[in-house]
Amino acid sequence: MIQDSSQIRREVTELTLLYEISELLDRSFDLRDELVPILRAISKHTGMLRGTISLLNRELNEITICAAHGLSPAQLQRGRYRLGEGVIGKVVQTGLPVIIPSISEEPIFLNRTHARKNIDRERISYICVPIKMDSAIIGALSADRIFGEEISLGEDLRLMAIIASMIARAVRLRQCQQEEYDKLLEENSRLQEALRKKFQPANIIGHSKAIQSVFDLISKVAKGDTTVLIRGESGVGKELVAQSIHYNSDRAAKPFIRVNCAALPEGIIESELFGHEKGAFTGAASERKGRFELAHQGTIFLDEIGDISPQVQIRLLRVLQEREFERVGGNETIKVNVRVIAATNRDLEALMRSEKFRPDLYYRLNVFPVVVPPLRERRTDILELANFFVEKHGRENNKYVRRISTPAIDMLMSYHWPGNVRELENCIERAVLLTNDDVVHGHHLPPTLQTSEASNTIIKGTLEETLARVEREMLIEALKDARGNKAKAARQLGISERLMGLRVNRYDIDPRRYKT
Repeated sequence: MIQDSSQIRREVTELTLLYEISELLDRSFDLRDELVPILRAISKHTGMLRGTISLLNRELNEITICAAHGLSPAQLQRGRYRLGEGVIGKVVQTGLPVIIPSISEEPIFLNRTHARKNIDRERISYICVPIKMDSAIIGALSADRIFGEEISLGEDLRLMAIIASMIARAVRLRQCQQEEYDKLLEENSRLQEALRKKFQPANIIGHSKAIQSVFDLISKVAKGDTTVLIRGESGVGKELVAQSIHYNSDRAAKPFIRVNCAALPEGIIESELFGHEKGAFTGAASERKGRFELAHQGTIFLDEIGDISPQVQIRLLRVLQEREFERVGGNETIKVNVRVIAATNRDLEALMRSEKFRPDLYYRLNVFPVVVPPLRERRTDILELANFFVEKHGRENNKYVRRISTPAIDMLMSYHWPGNVRELENCIERAVLLTNDDVVHGHHLPPTLQTSEASNTIIKGTLEETLARVEREMLIEALKDARGNKAKAARQLGISERLMGLRVNRYDIDPRRYKT
């Protein structure tokens, strides 16, 4: 039997609608985000006037409209029913669908939302189907539309039942996923508790073997007063290691003073470290304590120690040996009880060989070296760090970011991270600011992280095929610029006219197409 055109159009419309709804259900983990778009899709494809999705609260024994299309916020708030009350209450109670050809003739239709005007009620049909999950009724899907003889309410009922079934399956899937997620959280909490029994600084993130070895060194050196030299590339978190040593030591309640030696001009670094007396130099209007005095009984952290001048190295050596110094322009010897932690990304051994760093100072500093690994050597920590930065910068920018997409994770894991943890944090902060759908996608990451898979720029084919494709494109571009003149295009490409003719024939290019 040959179907008539109206039946074919209806089937195509239904298939298009069901496909669109399936896409919506797969789009978000939280189905509440997609209920209104589902109702909009039904309206767009079927001509539905209004639609609602109602859910049963078993604790309160109440049914509430949780999503609606065609209702105002005030009308939506009025959509509350007891079990068995009204059409929706009856459908949820019995689990049976209801078709009402004309709501003006149906006494159990309450019109509680007051969305239908009395003058329109005679022309409105209403369909309500249960949303079943396994054997339980969890809610109802309803819609009303203009009544017409050409409209098959039975076909509408069948379509609504299919959609309700799709919603129920999606709810069940999310429940299973949530149960699995809860199990993973429980297992993760158990593992975290087991790890907490071992030493791990609170301010450093990571569980890789490379960073665990750093934790082990911190636990061994923290309690004493030994001078520590922290080494590692820029951006690996050397200051975090210094803070961890200080705050896990007996000096934790005392000052932790930071000094970036590379950021201080040579003319004032001595004054910054050791202080100065009033009138010691132009601009010294009053006595000033230096960083070593401020760190008394605590810890001083000398970052970028490899950048200090030879003159300052001599004075610093004395402080390390004797724990005493004089302020700039002063004669009084000041004694301090201070622990010294230094850090550098420079090759101090090479600086010693070139006589830019004193060997005696090096050996005073290098009592207990701690080497912080670069991020490329602790790749298993990348995702944990990225998630931490997503949460941190989401909170700072008042944005809720639920997750990092799989392609973005692949990009983070495959990048070599020359800027280490600092670069990772900067990339995540940028991505958090760019995202508009609560997910960090690959295109939110900087171009330096983009891969051919993520940007859909994979070069396919053999080398010979690729070269031929590039050559053909260059020939066409040259002919376009030369408006089809092969001689001019040949000069532009730096080849002979004969070779140009051979190449044009080889690739079956018609120069006449590019003449104006």
